[in-house]
Amino acid sequence: MTKKKVAIIGSGNIGTDLMIKVLRYSQNLEMSVMVGIDAQSDGLARAQRMGVATTHEGVDGLIAMPEWNDITIVFDATSAKAHLYNYDKISAFPGKKVIDLTPAAIGPFIVPAVNLTSLQDVPNVNMVTCGGQATIPIVAAVNRITPVYYGEIVASIASKSAGPGTRANIDEFTETTAKGIEQVGGAQKGKAIIVLNPAEPPLIMRDTVFTLSAQADREKVRESIQQMVATVQTYVPGYRLHQEVQFEDIPEENPVFIEGLGNVHGLKTTVFLQVEGAGHYLPEYAGNLDIMTSAAKAVAEAL
Repeated sequence: MTKKKVAIIGSGNIGTDLMIKVLRYSQNLEMSVMVGIDAQSDGLARAQRMGVATTHEGVDGLIAMPEWNDITIVFDATSAKAHLYNYDKISAFPGKKVIDLTPAAIGPFIVPAVNLTSLQDVPNVNMVTCGGQATIPIVAAVNRITPVYYGEIVASIASKSAGPGTRANIDEFTETTAKGIEQVGGAQKGKAIIVLNPAEPPLIMRDTVFTLSAQADREKVRESIQQMVATVQTYVPGYRLHQEVQFEDIPEENPVFIEGLGNVHGLKTTVFLQVEGAGHYLPEYAGNLDIMTSAAKAVAEAL
């Protein structure tokens, strides 16, 4: 098989971890260029040691390189604001596919376990957020059994695993994740909360998913969730249920009020997840970063 050449824009933690995954574990992707803006960054230095071409002149430097012509997929692991500039430059070259790991969401959301096959021909796809990659599959798993009225997720990540890019994009994180819960997960209304946990030693990523749906066979909902967890594990081995799925009836005579939906009753499903990183470049507690790079790699391999 002829490998497809890829470039990564962003030489920080996410970009560097993704580079290592491509170099060591991908059978159909070839790491071509690592792009940064800081000539002294650890990511660029590591890329050079691993035999990967580099530039510290951003996307403009990438386009000026001879390797550019052969690159078919570009990962953007910068920031929402930077992605707007980067994609404006890349989109001038037909045939280049962009996988956006920022909350910019220029292109449609993609979550490999849910809607991978429907977006094969889209030039720019968005990986939502780490919280979205972890929790949207669960909302979708409930929704394929019974209509989900409301989906709410709480993503708790180690403070040490939240770099400056994550911290600068907190608002975009919550907004983008909420939209992904609706557009990919299938909920009528979505909400997202992120918690930066300062505990020492750092705790691995934990996610809580609440859905309120029409009443349904609880065993079918449970089985659907377990099947979805198994699907995500094919590309994120550290993804698992932290506790058994919990159910609660919200009776019609005592509904809950949800802004935008009004009084709602039905079946409340609560799912507790944890995501342990693979430890390729990042610490194992940084499952929030590992799930993004693992999902992005899965998307690129499918493309």
